Amino acid sequence: MPKFVVEADGGSRGNPGPAGYGAVVIDGVTGETLAEAAEYIGVATNNVAEYKGLIAGLKAAKALDPAADIHVRMDSKLVVEQMSGRWKIKHPDMKPLAAEAGRILPTGQVRYEWIPREKNKHADRLANEAMDAGKKGKQWEPSGSTAELDAKAGRKATRPAAAPAALGPPGDAAAGAAKARAALAASFELSAAVPEQATPSVGWGAADLGTPATFVLLRHGETALTPEKRFSGSGGGDPELSAVGRRQADAVATALAARGTIQAVVSSPLLRCRETADAVADRLGLDVDVEDGLRETDFGAWEGMTFAEVRERYADDLSAWLASPGVAPTGGGESFSAVATRVAATRDALLARYAGRTVLVVTHVTPVKTLVRLALGAPPESLFRMELSAASLSAVAYYADGNASLRLLNDTSHLR
Repeated sequence: MPKFVVEADGGSRGNPGPAGYGAVVIDGVTGETLAEAAEYIGVATNNVAEYKGLIAGLKAAKALDPAADIHVRMDSKLVVEQMSGRWKIKHPDMKPLAAEAGRILPTGQVRYEWIPREKNKHADRLANEAMDAGKKGKQWEPSGSTAELDAKAGRKATRPAAAPAALGPPGDAAAGAAKARAALAASFELSAAVPEQATPSVGWGAADLGTPATFVLLRHGETALTPEKRFSGSGGGDPELSAVGRRQADAVATALAARGTIQAVVSSPLLRCRETADAVADRLGLDVDVEDGLRETDFGAWEGMTFAEVRERYADDLSAWLASPGVAPTGGGESFSAVATRVAATRDALLARYAGRTVLVVTHVTPVKTLVRLALGAPPESLFRMELSAASLSAVAYYADGNASLRLLNDTSHLR
């Protein structure tokens, strides 16, 4: 039985916006390109374009040999997991596309595999060629494509040297800064050794570290306690979202669905986070993984109180807490140092699980601020100098060398 590899991709410049797909069928034994397909499909989302690419690739493979064993490789985790039957298909735009893809060939002939984007360059290039053609009011033509040549050149290119081992745990800015200094020093040494007439290399001169893992950090929507600015951690009640909070969760879901970049959703176990996460996941057609390490600080005896009430009743304890991250709230609560240890361990576990992917992390004020603080290498007192609104979005990208990059902080544009 022939063995074909189908690689497919789709993209949207605006999400939704001008969109196109690309697909290639490759001989599973020789690696020879057997067929290519690409098309500009007008205004659509990333996910719709990705499914269209899958459908085109499967149809092309069936036309070559309807009895072939098909190995589909895509960088869309959503499509791969849904077509593999591991994720539910909830979005109304996705259901008919998934059904169409499933009817092309018998289920037993097709298996799916997620691959990083950098390993899907042939299909990605085809999709971009289709979108470029659409921008000119045309459709993609095989005669004008260079996708196969580019893919072959990429496969033949010398692989970059492996990145040096990280100097610290992922997300700790000190490790990344040390790595950057070492790379910069190496680039200066290289430049000094190059004769005057030669052109020195541009950039850091370090290895390509690949696609970072990106955590999109979402603080849950409002509860009844939020506008009153009361301590609401994991040691008191477990309040649900208020009517305002539910509207905020819907607004976030709409905004993230339009962007189309989220590949997985994880949440604190507390109800306000799970309700927020469910609102987004339902819109995206994803499941929610619950992570206990993302829970809010236990504020001990202060749970449910305002800052003024705590200062009136526990003035000395409050002063000590504000002065040192190692001091816990009154009554056996959790210190910021303990929270940082817990959150860092959870971060590392998530990074190992979701390497190279974009993950929505639905959690609370302290965990979000802690992740930002660790990424920046900022001192513990910086927690008191960040504003973090209900249902706000922040984002941190984590690279293979241990470096982290803060991409966004306290974005509330989707709530306006």
